[in-house]
Amino acid sequence: MTKQPWIVHKFGGTSLADAGCFQRVAAILQGRGGAPQAAVVSAVGGVTDRLLALVKLARQRDDSYTAGLASLRADHERLADELLGRSAERDAFQAGFDRTCQNIADVLHATLLIGSETPVVRDVVAGAGELWSAQLLAGLLQKNGDPGSVDWLDARDVLVVEHSDLGPGVLWEESRSRIRTRVPGDFSGLLVITGFIARDSDGVQTTLGRNGSDYSASIFGALLDASQVNIWTDVPGVMSADPRLVAESAVIPELTYDEAMELAYFGAKVLHPQTMAPAVESGIPIYIRDTGSPNTAGTRIGSRVVPGSTVKGITAIDGMALVNVEGAGMIGVPGTAWRLFGALREAGVSVVLISQGSSEHSICFAVRDEHAQHVSDVLAGAFRTELESGQIHSVEITHGCSILAVVGDGMAGIPGVAAKVFGSLGRAGVNVRAIAQGSSERNISAVISDSDTVRALRAVHAGFYLSSQTLSIGLIGPGSVGSVLLEQIAGESGRLSQALNLDLRVRGIATSRHMVLDDRHIELDQWRDRLGASGKPVDLDRFTSHVHAEHLPHAVIIDCSASQAVADRYAGWLARGIHIVTPNKKANSDRYATYQRLNAERRAGDARYLYETTVGAALPIIQTLRDLRETGDRVRRIQGIFSGTLAYLFNLYDGQRPFSELVREACDQGYTEPDPRDDLSGMDVARKVVILGREMGLDLELDNIALESLVPEPLARCSIDEFLDGLSAYDDRMAAMYQEAAAAGEVLRYIGRLEADGRATVGLERLPASHSFANINLTDNIVQFETDRYCDNPLIVQGPGAGPAVTAGGVFSDLLRLAGYLGASV
Repeated sequence: MTKQPWIVHKFGGTSLADAGCFQRVAAILQGRGGAPQAAVVSAVGGVTDRLLALVKLARQRDDSYTAGLASLRADHERLADELLGRSAERDAFQAGFDRTCQNIADVLHATLLIGSETPVVRDVVAGAGELWSAQLLAGLLQKNGDPGSVDWLDARDVLVVEHSDLGPGVLWEESRSRIRTRVPGDFSGLLVITGFIARDSDGVQTTLGRNGSDYSASIFGALLDASQVNIWTDVPGVMSADPRLVAESAVIPELTYDEAMELAYFGAKVLHPQTMAPAVESGIPIYIRDTGSPNTAGTRIGSRVVPGSTVKGITAIDGMALVNVEGAGMIGVPGTAWRLFGALREAGVSVVLISQGSSEHSICFAVRDEHAQHVSDVLAGAFRTELESGQIHSVEITHGCSILAVVGDGMAGIPGVAAKVFGSLGRAGVNVRAIAQGSSERNISAVISDSDTVRALRAVHAGFYLSSQTLSIGLIGPGSVGSVLLEQIAGESGRLSQALNLDLRVRGIATSRHMVLDDRHIELDQWRDRLGASGKPVDLDRFTSHVHAEHLPHAVIIDCSASQAVADRYAGWLARGIHIVTPNKKANSDRYATYQRLNAERRAGDARYLYETTVGAALPIIQTLRDLRETGDRVRRIQGIFSGTLAYLFNLYDGQRPFSELVREACDQGYTEPDPRDDLSGMDVARKVVILGREMGLDLELDNIALESLVPEPLARCSIDEFLDGLSAYDDRMAAMYQEAAAAGEVLRYIGRLEADGRATVGLERLPASHSFANINLTDNIVQFETDRYCDNPLIVQGPGAGPAVTAGGVFSDLLRLAGYLGASV
């Protein structure tokens, strides 16, 4: 039977932080039987830094290093007790541990005596942590399973490297020969290997530098001809952006080696580019996996290119400085760039990014901010003659910069990618100071201000990873209508996302007192709990800024309140480009000058303002009126029953049950405004008549309407509860009106009328029992349009005009209509 290829794993310090972490790692390894496996391990989290601190103390002739070593010893012995208990494995660990601790103590004592250190001293001491963690993990695996199937390997016995300017390089032939000697060809168990440490060609202990254990895993993957290398971390894979900065970041399922190197170079927490080199050369795929979710796929890094994907990741490096060398004397002069970058090489300065215009008038490049002054001094010396003669005008340093990098093999040859990157930055108000792109088109880099980094990351990430039909939604007033609307959105959002690529994100919910905000979205089955448990005092300025996120394509505020204070903010929101959807009638029925300003700001901000539900709940009354006028019809008169609440009351009222009892019932069932006097006063109907009048082009004011109120004057200014309790005193008056109408074969209906010349009335009328307004269902609105086209047979719109579900459905329809205006295929 053909032997299965090796699988190599690497576990870092965070994966080995305590006994529980070691047990989790052991479970991962022992649950993956079949192929031989190698586990390359780092030191326990923080141990390498603690060991290097001991070297520093000894060099300074500070004998407190002995206490530090004793602390490290106690921590590891405690860990061994927890993992191995009283066992042969515990005894074996202790024997090796004692030897290593004594060796370290001897080296540190010698360092203290001579008062200096060498790289060898640092390497010997720093590499002890890997020896300890490897022996602990091997002992645990032996204790938990078949001891004969588990072995541990000191990498110093196998791995031979030599150091150069590019870092440690593997002597492959010698290392392969040693591993063949050390590891039997038929080995089929678990091999635990120390990461980070090796020997040079003279047999002296050395290390592979920072990220050395990742490099070790890649090296041993190549030495063992492994089928894959798994890098186990505390994240679910390589993310499309830093999740601490971009809430919408997602796991990237697959990267090419080149993409991973670009992302790593520009700050993504993946792997150091150099550490991947052995796996890349051998064509071994690398998987980034999560120890907390070992069965998830993570990210695969390999040679294959995934078709159809353009941008894979967006990352940034902060703490940069931009250096600009400029002068007319540079144009056409060969060797200028060679002199410049040669001087920086001699000074030991690494250049992160280079950008040069085709005119050769200037060269700009980015370096770490802490190196900027040194760079300025180096260039002042290298080009002293040219600076004094004016051939080079200046060497300018811009501090406080970041480099934003957009990475993806799929960008090559695809028009419009750069336009999307810089368009996203422009819309977010991010100024670009320098740009660089290689001929591979794999990376577009831009130098920006440090202060713009988060905004830039979010904007560009949204441009590539979010649907262009993503709406950032803030809902104000989650009362009877607003709460039902949230239920309706929750029920349909999945279907809308899948079928229409429409991403409705409710990111803020506010009552009159509290609010809850979420960077990504609020789980709509939990909003009440969150508002109650973690709601903050309402701050509509902060609420607005949160909803109007620069990195999301569209922002909409849905106002389901009846608040004048909220309505007063509409003009400002529209001016900022925030769309508004609302059933709140206050804004459109305010003073006509305010109404005109509202529309002016809407046009200036290029925002949409949808308010169909301000008249007739979900009935298409406003849209019908607009269609009539926009197609050239002249509206002569509009009249109707505009209040579902009053329709309900006068449909049910038969003179037997008290009118006050019906009002209280309608209030309890959500058929009235929060304050039922807004209905009974006729003001709600008057506002609707004003809204329709203005849709007709009339400069109508509330004061122009002849209004009959059903609210007794003594109850007009008391509390809502006092009003409901006191209304019963006026039941006889309403009963008498009903009896008079019934005796004449008539019914009572509350009617709004609007003439083309601006005359308007709102009040209680007696109508024949045969009238169309007399024969409607409980909460129906009925609106009659008399126009030049519909003069003999008026156009009638009729249907339910009250109730939370109906009104919420109308608001939802407006929200979807907005999405259609913004490009969704609704």
